[in-house]
Amino acid sequence: MKHIKVGDLMTDEVVSVLSVTSFKEVAKLLAQHNISGLPVLDDEDRVVGVVSESDLLSRQAAGHPMRSGAPDAAPWTTVSSLGAEVTAAEVMSTPAVTVRAEETAPDAARLMARRGVERLPVVDDEDRLVGIVTRRDLLRLFLRPDAEIRLRIIEDVVVGTMGLETDAVAVHVMDGVVTLEGRLENRSQIAILTRLVEQLDGVVAVMGHVTAHADDPVPAPPQYAAHGLTGER
Repeated sequence: MKHIKVGDLMTDEVVSVLSVTSFKEVAKLLAQHNISGLPVLDDEDRVVGVVSESDLLSRQAAGHPMRSGAPDAAPWTTVSSLGAEVTAAEVMSTPAVTVRAEETAPDAARLMARRGVERLPVVDDEDRLVGIVTRRDLLRLFLRPDAEIRLRIIEDVVVGTMGLETDAVAVHVMDGVVTLEGRLENRSQIAILTRLVEQLDGVVAVMGHVTAHADDPVPAPPQYAAHGLTGER
């Protein structure tokens, strides 16, 4: 049983800027693409930071925004104390919080919540940008159809991981809430089954109505209960 990976959810056509991109151009890109933030790259496409609307607004509030003399100048145009226009490198948040494509979606969601960010640039082994994943992308996990969740429980958990027959447990799913009914051989299997189903992408809650023939001791949760049989994350 494997979780959905970041690479399955990310957008690979990413709007990005270089560290020397002007403040005005960053603001224009955010507005044109209706996004709230974008990664900042160096000359070798490595992610060096992230610039967001809040970064721009903070700079705007702290600095002295000025209009250029040109008639089509934008209100975002900001001039530094030395007269040069502010660049992305000066307003970005750094270091950037990034994630790898092979990491699991739940791990990305936990990282996003822990660091208080709304988007994660996805990078390769050399920290080069390959995509971006947002909170909205991760929320798609909880919009997974009930029929698909049920199929994954039966094929991946009941049969694939636990080695049981497809009809060993009756599985019902409604709005992401899973109800399990049936009778297994050992009580320890109930705890393992419940834990594995709880960790399946798209599952909101699990209602267990499973009993057992034998009342064997419940062992400590095995390693694969958290990360899959292969130990992959």
